Amino acid sequence: MINILMSGCNGRMGQVIASLVNERDDVQIICGVDTFDGIKNNFPVYSDFSNIGEKVDVIIDFSNPSALGGLLEYAVNNSVPAVLCTTGYSDEQISDINKASEKVAVFRSGNMSLGINLLIEISKMAAKVFGSDFDIEIVEKHHNKKIDAPSGTALMIADEISTVMDIEPEYVYDRHSVRKKRDKKEIGISSVRGGTIVGEHDVIFAGDNEVITISHQAQSRSLFAIGAINAAVFLADKGAGSYNMSDLLKSRY
Repeated sequence: MINILMSGCNGRMGQVIASLVNERDDVQIICGVDTFDGIKNNFPVYSDFSNIGEKVDVIIDFSNPSALGGLLEYAVNNSVPAVLCTTGYSDEQISDINKASEKVAVFRSGNMSLGINLLIEISKMAAKVFGSDFDIEIVEKHHNKKIDAPSGTALMIADEISTVMDIEPEYVYDRHSVRKKRDKKEIGISSVRGGTIVGEHDVIFAGDNEVITISHQAQSRSLFAIGAINAAVFLADKGAGSYNMSDLLKSRY
């Protein structure tokens, strides 16, 4: 049985993860950390990492970037691997994460969906095959309450595709303000906001006389929770280092 510390346990995703963990027999949430105490849980919840006394095997974090300092200090001091699902870290915080990974296993991904990460791997393969003969456009759609645009996942897709391109691409977010012919080095990124769309991402490869679209639709937030739990199981026995969804995918094929 793997003992999980759920950071951000009283948030929306924390509660989804807690519900899904209850349905499994290989993991359990042994304790949680959250500054909000308005939720009743079947495990102890602390407001600070320094108060934890339980034996923890791995941390899952769906909280806020402001909690990172205490989390990393606890993880390093107690040799506990950490799955970081929170986004919006500053460059300084990313540097802190990288330093911590030299002493403990750290898993980080901008999107915990196995499907999205498989889409990324397929898109990278397509980009290698098509080269500069195909234009690349990414379209992301989310609910009307999402504040940031483009989504972190869209940027993650673009960044990963960029690693296999022969040229350094330029991201173009707003074509109505650009009065010129499309450049071959561009990756277009477009955002749609409306209704209760959980999350949809299309990667479009447009060539002469043919278009290939690779798509992913998230129909429930539970898929991100499932990915986080699977990442925790994967990471629990790993040594120090940086891990991501590509590593988890490779362990499955």
